[in-house]
Amino acid sequence: MATQTADFWIQHLQLSQHIEGGWYTEVYRSSLVLDKGNLPAGFKGERNACTHIYFLLEKKGFSAFHRIMSDELWHFYAGDPLVIYEINGKGELKEHLLGNDIQKGQSLFCTINAGSWFASRVADGSDYGLAGCTVSPGFDFAEFELADRVQLSGEYPQYAGLINSLTY
Repeated sequence: MATQTADFWIQHLQLSQHIEGGWYTEVYRSSLVLDKGNLPAGFKGERNACTHIYFLLEKKGFSAFHRIMSDELWHFYAGDPLVIYEINGKGELKEHLLGNDIQKGQSLFCTINAGSWFASRVADGSDYGLAGCTVSPGFDFAEFELADRVQLSGEYPQYAGLINSLTY
């Protein structure tokens, strides 16, 4: 199988630039809709039960720290490994290494818990990584929060360097 480039995937999958950084396209939105009353507090309206996107990062970019109110499941598809940085509700930093080389500590799948701050970039020395992101309850920009560099660094000063490098 021929090695593909980031440009190949961007064009083939018709990816668009994402506000957080990287490239994406939504490929699934469940027809099952959950009423606001059946969702945890804080959701601003009804939600599709599940959504899924293709998401691509290149070495010259990153996905900035952000958070959503749902769990986000990451699946590795192609390219090089991705590092996903998660700051959970207890203030603990976890690094997920998403890729297909299990012998090098990479995982084909990881979960980012609802409400965690998270950001991602390709691993050092890599060109690009293509992943899928499944969100349940489904993604809606109404609950998408892009981090403010100063505010997030003030809340987690121990990670200020990382936050500075992964915010706009």
